[in-house]
Amino acid sequence: MVKVAHIDRRKADHIKINLEQDVRSMLTNGLECYHFIHEALPELDLEAVETTINLFGKKLNAPILISSMTGGTEEAKTINRRLAEAAQINGVAMGVGSQRAAIENPDLAETFSITRKVAPDILLFANLGAVQLNYGYGIDHCHRAVDMIQADALILHLNPLQEALQLGGDTNFAGLAKKIEKVCNEIDVPVVVKEVGWGISERTAKTLAECGVSAIDIAGAGGTSWSQVELHRATDEFTRELAATFVGWGIPTADSILNVKKAVPKMTIFASGGIKDGLDIAKCIALGASLGGMAGEFLKVAAVSATKVVKMIKLTQRQIQVAMFAAGVGEIGEMGSCGIEKT
Repeated sequence: MVKVAHIDRRKADHIKINLEQDVRSMLTNGLECYHFIHEALPELDLEAVETTINLFGKKLNAPILISSMTGGTEEAKTINRRLAEAAQINGVAMGVGSQRAAIENPDLAETFSITRKVAPDILLFANLGAVQLNYGYGIDHCHRAVDMIQADALILHLNPLQEALQLGGDTNFAGLAKKIEKVCNEIDVPVVVKEVGWGISERTAKTLAECGVSAIDIAGAGGTSWSQVELHRATDEFTRELAATFVGWGIPTADSILNVKKAVPKMTIFASGGIKDGLDIAKCIALGASLGGMAGEFLKVAAVSATKVVKMIKLTQRQIQVAMFAAGVGEIGEMGSCGIEKT
């Protein structure tokens, strides 16, 4: 129970630090370098511009993902409920935070399972740290995470730098690809592998494709820096100085999308990392992503109310729609061929 209590405390710390401290990367996500070519005569009716997509057997009203954030505490349960309620109302996708705490203490399962109870129809992602496959976790634990929230797919997240900056972090990532491949082959839902804020290289993209993953969430640099979060959590000067070293580490979001697109052209890409609005999501889709995810922006409004989250999703969807309209694109599937240039 000591380990469970430690995980529980860490989850609470993460929420508090993300809400109260400036934990942004010193890098930008790179999307500010890209601009759509404006079409003054789009030959479109704005209200007919279609933002819906189909993914993993579910129809989404917009290519928006409420990225994996939290769970494991009472405050996290409230946040997850509000996020899920808003996702259900707006018809967008959602992921939960790492479910390890609830795997090890089933009393915490409700802080995650609340999502499906209030959002029966959404595309919902379960979530476990991939490195736990080197620390005793196996296909059974993956099944338990999926079953806990009746998820449509499983996210395995990669966070080597964060683990390296945590006291007692799980840093044995050796031989992990073979274990990810085994999960992909044996579990009956799609597997998505996600970074947590430092991006995906071409080499990693190729390795993950060989493992058989169904999608990659690049989670590039430019948003929340978990080295900064760990700096604020650190209780000793050595760890604080170590964490501070890596504030500028990572592959920016825009570059990471292009890395995966180049390495594995047919891979489904989720884009996250410093995305602040629907225009950023539209840019990500034009660069090759299928879905755009936000975490920090949603966490701030979810700390207030579900109504605030609903409003934010509606605004984000409208921003995507207007960007498509002004770029002369009538459907999400056509975004890859629209005019976007690097300046």
